[in-house]
Amino acid sequence: MSDVSLPTPVQAMVDAINAADTEAFVAAFTPDGFVSDWGNVKAGPAGVRAWAGSDAIGAGARMTVLSAETSGDTTRIRFGWSSRVFNGESDGIFVVRDGKLASFTIPPSH
Repeated sequence: MSDVSLPTPVQAMVDAINAADTEAFVAAFTPDGFVSDWGNVKAGPAGVRAWAGSDAIGAGARMTVLSAETSGDTTRIRFGWSSRVFNGESDGIFVVRDGKLASFTIPPSH
């Protein structure tokens, strides 16, 4: 991880991915939180766990935050990703609510 400063819930999710800790990953989200990966939405603890298993932790992912900007409850990042599913850079948008992640969105790149 670089020296980019992130809100605690965002950092917790990044740390969980890099530690291959599915329980910590799920715990970083609110009960109704979701991951939206190019429009494919996985919601609630079961959905978040499923995404972690298929696209992140279960795929051996490592995430490096390259840049971040936070305004209010929204943090936008540029990150590097290495896994058996995807390798490269992407954008990410986090929304924090009540000290946890309400959402993590990876918008389609064009």
